[in-house]
This record gives sequence, structure tokens and C-alpha cells, in this order.
Amino acid sequence: MNWKQGIQDYRHYMKIERGLSENSVFAYVRDLQKLVDFLDVHQIQTSPTVVEKETIQQFIYELAKNSNPRSQARVISGLKGFFGYLVFENYREDNPMDLIEAPKIGRKLPDTLSTEEIDALIAQIDLGTNEGERNRAIIETLYGCGLRVSELIQLKLSDLYFDEDFIQVTGKGNKQRFVPIGPTTKKYISLYKKEVRPLIPIQEGHQDYLFLNRRGRQLTRAMIFTIVKQLAEKAGLQKNISPHTFRHSFATHLLENGADLRAIQQMLGHESITTTEVYMHVNRKHLADVLAKHHPRM
Repeated sequence: MNWKQGIQDYRHYMKIERGLSENSVFAYVRDLQKLVDFLDVHQIQTSPTVVEKETIQQFIYELAKNSNPRSQARVISGLKGFFGYLVFENYREDNPMDLIEAPKIGRKLPDTLSTEEIDALIAQIDLGTNEGERNRAIIETLYGCGLRVSELIQLKLSDLYFDEDFIQVTGKGNKQRFVPIGPTTKKYISLYKKEVRPLIPIQEGHQDYLFLNRRGRQLTRAMIFTIVKQLAEKAGLQKNISPHTFRHSFATHLLENGADLRAIQQMLGHESITTTEVYMHVNRKHLADVLAKHHPRM
């Protein structure tokens, strides 16, 4: 087995057996390619089934010179998964990553926006255009439902259960969940759906997607990032803002206003509660305010 075949087989395994998204598969393959490039540069003749631990350690050492601990940890995790797959499929007997530890990294706290900053950002939208009405509905959906950008662009008309105040969301690994939707978000989606979307010449195969570009096709992740970045610049916001910032803000604001962590976990679609617990660390001042307000000794 050569590297090209090994990575191709692993790509199929991740997509079909594990149900990972295209973006996740791409990221893992990209990190594996870094190892292959390292072997090529140093003219090391080896294959996935016989590459030795010492060679991997040399690669990790070189990687550490040019990347931060978080990137190193991600690559090491990806390599462990790849060689674990080879062991599982009996291509090799040992995992050369078993004794290689990832660098210790702190838990990165997500950037969030205040409600005033979100309002300021939405105020920059030109509602005199069809794209403006669509973009307002997009921002309101990202913030109002806490969606990932991949979940937003996959949202379909058939996923809207407005009578029940829910939408159906397809998350990582094609796992579906129901997320409650509030009256404000419903209002702006309905306005876009009734007033703007009927004017778009919808392309074949895109009829059920909720948010469309001017050519009648499903929006891309890159387009959502561009919309958010442009609005942030117009609003003069200095924070590093992406579509994911609205998801973080959604969770943080719910927690600050007394929502149960388990409920937030379900709405976000996190498999583990530990992923959701990062929001417990976002605003310590708020926790101090809660103590001051509610504890009898205060």
C-alpha cells in the first residue's frame, strides 16, 4: 500500500463508515498530506504500513517549529486516527502514534457578540435590496437558532415546522435534530420566503433549499463568511467575527439568562456535554453577578 492508496481508503472510511462531513474529511486528508510532503522533502522511502515511530517523531518535531500547539495537536490526533484505521483493517500490527503525546493546550474561549453589537451589525444591512432581506433572515437564523454555517446552507423549506415552532437541522455526521425557533426569526424567514424568494429563477435541484443566491442556487459557506465579514466591517466591530460567532453568542446569551446546560447541548447538537461546558467559562463576571443577586449571604 502506498500513501495515495492509504489516504484514499481512509477518505472513504471517514465518509462512509464514520459519516463525517466533507469539510472534516478534507481537514484530515490535508493534515495527512503534510506527513507525505515531509517524507518527500527528506527523501524518506517508506509506506503507511511500515513507517516507523522515529520517522513520525521527526515529522512532529519539524511541525512544532512552524505551527502552534493547537495545530500540532490536531495533526497528531489525525495521524492517530489514520494509523488506528490501518491497524483495524490489519494493514499493520502496531500504531506508531501510541506513545506520541499531543502538546497541552488550553481550552480556547469563543468570541461572542453582545445583543447591541448584533443589532448594530444587522443595522448595516441594505434592506432596499432582495439580498438584504435574505441576509437579515440569515443573520437572524444563525443567532436565533445557533446553527453551524454548514447547517444553515443545508436548511430546506421542508425543514421548517413553523406551526410547531421548530426547524429540523442536519448536523455533523448527517445527524438530525429539532431546534426551537422564535417569533423574530420566523418573521424574517417568512418575509424572505414570501416576498423575495419567489422572484429568484431557481435552478433544478435547488428548489427545496431555503437560502439561495441571485442565480437560484444553494448558498456556499464562503458566501456566508463574506456576508458576515462585510457587515462587521461596516459596523466597525473590532472582534474576529465569523458565522460561528453567532452560534457562540446564542449559547452564551442563553446561559447568561438562566438556560439549562443540557438544553443548550441539545439545541447546539453537541454529542458531549463537555463541549457545551466551554460556555460556562465565557463570562465569569456574569456568574459573580448571579451570586451577588441570588445568594442569601450577599
